[in-house]
Amino acid sequence: MSDQFWLTKAQLKRIEPFFPRTRGIPRVDDRRVVSGIVHVIRNGLRWRDAPVVYGPHKTLYNRFVRWSRTGIFDRIFSNLAAESGPPDRVMIDSTHLKAHRTAGSLLKRGDSPRLIGRTIGGLNSKLHAVCDGAGRPVIFLLTEGQMSDHKGATLIYPILPDAETLIADKGYDSDAFREALAGRGITPCIPPRAKRRLPTTYCKTLYRQRHKVENMFARLKDWRRISMRYDRCAHTFFSAICIAATVIFWLGQ
Repeated sequence: MSDQFWLTKAQLKRIEPFFPRTRGIPRVDDRRVVSGIVHVIRNGLRWRDAPVVYGPHKTLYNRFVRWSRTGIFDRIFSNLAAESGPPDRVMIDSTHLKAHRTAGSLLKRGDSPRLIGRTIGGLNSKLHAVCDGAGRPVIFLLTEGQMSDHKGATLIYPILPDAETLIADKGYDSDAFREALAGRGITPCIPPRAKRRLPTTYCKTLYRQRHKVENMFARLKDWRRISMRYDRCAHTFFSAICIAATVIFWLGQ
């Protein structure tokens, strides 16, 4: 059985409305090129090692970079995730994604920030995510590896869905975050930190559902160009994450 990835006609039809309009010369076959991009990201290949069945590797690379710069893959992910409506329950968490040495090379003057930081584990980026009750991602935020979970949650808060409940681990336990959630009518299910002065309670039964966000990260990291960051530019790496999440969780079979 071939390991090649191919979008079905139904899958292509769902994402085509978000493709940019063609001007002048028609684009090369969208299904072939986008399928090739997915194949490279899933299998952790160099672009030059893409199977010839997908066409010239430069076509795949150029399309990926060009659409990443304009946010096409981000919009596809966001719009498909929004089709299911606002979730009643959300979960927030983060994970580190190790950066290869080729991604962490020195910045040149005028370059955009690469969102790579140095931690005990070396050079890496941090992916903050919000999932619905089924463990499907609805929001992503890419930051430097050393950014705290609490600060990441602060950045995500303005676009957080108006759910009834939010589940998170003790890294998100702070009075400020709890008060912000309460102000929007969201009930936090967050275990207290050991050194917390003011006591809090949470539903331990509900908290067990948090494994779903961990499972989501595990499935994303099955894609080799996600588990190991090779992309120098933050926008291309973020696009790869959005592509993986779209195919795994929102396009179906």
